[in-house]
Amino acid sequence: MFIKRDNHRWRRFAFSGGFFIILLLLIKFNSSVATMMDAVLQSLFTSQRLEGIGWFHALMTFLSFIASPKMDIIWVIIIAVFLWLRQCKIPAIWSVCTLIGGDFFGGVFKHIVKRARPSQHLPTDDGYSFPSGHTLGIFLIAAILLLVVLPLIQRQSVRTICQILLVFAIFFLAISRVYLYAHWPFDTIGAMLLAYAWLQVAEWLYVAWAPRLQRIPMLEDSII
Repeated sequence: MFIKRDNHRWRRFAFSGGFFIILLLLIKFNSSVATMMDAVLQSLFTSQRLEGIGWFHALMTFLSFIASPKMDIIWVIIIAVFLWLRQCKIPAIWSVCTLIGGDFFGGVFKHIVKRARPSQHLPTDDGYSFPSGHTLGIFLIAAILLLVVLPLIQRQSVRTICQILLVFAIFFLAISRVYLYAHWPFDTIGAMLLAYAWLQVAEWLYVAWAPRLQRIPMLEDSII
């Protein structure tokens, strides 16, 4: 089974979800501490020295594009097709539902907080700011790859390299959203906390329902 039963899963959900709610409330009620910390952190990644480096700007723009919510849909479809062809039909379905569920909750919290984006943001970055949809989506895509795709790779060294690359992808994507003035730093941190909390729920649902789904004739030959 790709995802094992874990008695500590709900503890991780409580911690990540609790910190997310605290951050949400600080931002929702315009905490001066949160605002100040956001401004200080943003200045670290939006200085004129960084903006003058052409290749860095191009990299940040590229990362932001490939991790956009629309591209996340393409990535998860590719992952699902790959898994389905490898007889991992239930993991394929789980992958799509995990991303859709995460995007749904991200959208709900965006409309609860209704935080404005930084004033310098690009016209293409519309909508509310907290939590970052790009960061939430790429976190879930990386988690899906870690949980149900990388285990199919037999060589441990290759899996380790892929794991490291995925961690760096999340980190630099979060930086790119701040660098491009699309989000405040706490928007990306909140997105990762929300994604991790939702992932604990999605993993629990997989453990609970994957064996039951195997009773469906179309899915009875699926690897779980």
